Amino acid sequence: MYDFVIVGAGSAGCVLAARLSENPDARVCLVEAGPADDSEDIHVPAAAARLFRTEFDWDYDTHEEPHCGRRRIYLPRGRVLGGSSSINGMVYTRGSRADYDAWGQPGWSFAEMLPYFKRSEDNERGPCEHHGVGGPLSVADGRSRNPMSEAFVRAAQEAGFGPNPDFNGHSQEGFGHYQVTQRDGSRCSSAVAFLREAERRPNLTVVTEARVHRVVVEAGRAVGVLGRRLGEDFELRAEREVILSAGAYNSPQLLMLSGIGPAEQLDRLGVPVVVDQPLVGANLQDHPQTWLVFGHSRPVSLLTAGTEHNVRLFLRERTGVLTSNGPEAGGFVRTRAAFAEPDLQFSCLPVAFMEGGLSAPSGHGISFGSCVLAPRSRGEVTLASSDPTAKPRITHRYYEDDADLETAVEGVRTALEIARQPALAPYTETALAAPASTSDTDLRDYVRHHTQTLYHAAGTCAMGRVTDAELRVMGVEGLRVADASVMPRLVRGNTNAPTIAIAEKASDLILGVPPSPQETPGPARRAVSNP
Repeated sequence: MYDFVIVGAGSAGCVLAARLSENPDARVCLVEAGPADDSEDIHVPAAAARLFRTEFDWDYDTHEEPHCGRRRIYLPRGRVLGGSSSINGMVYTRGSRADYDAWGQPGWSFAEMLPYFKRSEDNERGPCEHHGVGGPLSVADGRSRNPMSEAFVRAAQEAGFGPNPDFNGHSQEGFGHYQVTQRDGSRCSSAVAFLREAERRPNLTVVTEARVHRVVVEAGRAVGVLGRRLGEDFELRAEREVILSAGAYNSPQLLMLSGIGPAEQLDRLGVPVVVDQPLVGANLQDHPQTWLVFGHSRPVSLLTAGTEHNVRLFLRERTGVLTSNGPEAGGFVRTRAAFAEPDLQFSCLPVAFMEGGLSAPSGHGISFGSCVLAPRSRGEVTLASSDPTAKPRITHRYYEDDADLETAVEGVRTALEIARQPALAPYTETALAAPASTSDTDLRDYVRHHTQTLYHAAGTCAMGRVTDAELRVMGVEGLRVADASVMPRLVRGNTNAPTIAIAEKASDLILGVPPSPQETPGPARRAVSNP
């Protein structure tokens, strides 16, 4: 018996376990389906792609995507302590102030969320109006600074885009180097940041390799979870609350397996209906990404990571290629001057990134491209079976709204313009993945057949639809969801930092802590025309 049972030890779950167990009288249990994060590949930043389709990955795919050539698109998700923060690209961005304000949920404006971002943060640049120090999450400037990443930023400026030294400052717009969640050159996952200290507390129990099958609901209240661990069934009881932090795919799946979801679908699969909630699993959003890939002969890509020189640099100085987070540099762009916020985000990888990272590069290369930041298209997560070990049926429906496709096409046009600049000339010798021409037809065809996920799934247990503004599941007492699935709309940027901030706020909501004082909004931003 515990006070709180948290399902999922990912970006949000580790935060909740740490914050809730700060109260010595609270008995907290954190349950994770995957193993401990003790693989060296997790903690060496440049090794992230080696974790794909291993024991540390849920290894999901979309169903056939109707607007992407009916392809099934690979969706890696962390299945390990730290969740996706143990296998991601470590980019620390928060999104736009306007994103949170547009959620329209009391207590969730950007001014109200900024204190939670700053509470987590230990930024090596020091404190300022935008950043905090002293928190558990180390945020640092990248130590790799690959020459290709530097060249990409210079090329973007040659193409007419301005610089941006801090994408979490006054404005997102412009190009520069990302800050990363690293500590002393190693990955600082949510498990490293929040769980390591907390695990020592006698009131926190962490259970790994334990697959939760469903939430137990009695008389309209969540009282625990059932699952299976190492071949044996288990039950964990929660006197106060069950909290799902299993992510945008698994949290709605668990709700539906527990009888909370679309009644018609649940009836069809033989799942007893507890609450008819048709919006569970709906509203699925992601940032569809389209990469250009070029090969060259210069030995500076991530393929050099295993050389004796680079291994020595990492072990002795905690610098060099092995500290690369992958997307070292990037930028935010408005495709129309009339837009108040960026609608494209660019990323640059110092490696030939083919087939969503599932194809090993045969030579040195560079990859860069953009994602659609504010997609209008919506997908869904549904049950494929009542068997709790079956993978959910995921359909993102990328580009169902043609406006998303047109934005993606503009992103490819802009990436091609950047590729033509002198700074990138040494690294764009051979096109390995690029459109056949710059015609609208060829660009659209390229986008449809080369789009990948940017790993930013959100929205499937959205506030105002499935959960209320305190993240309580509507229709069931004692049950909350706290992860990226509660976002009503996807933020314009990477989702790890926002998910951690959501969990920080969730811990206060659960414990009844008064909200932090709101931050004073920054000055109004001047509109800048997009070149």
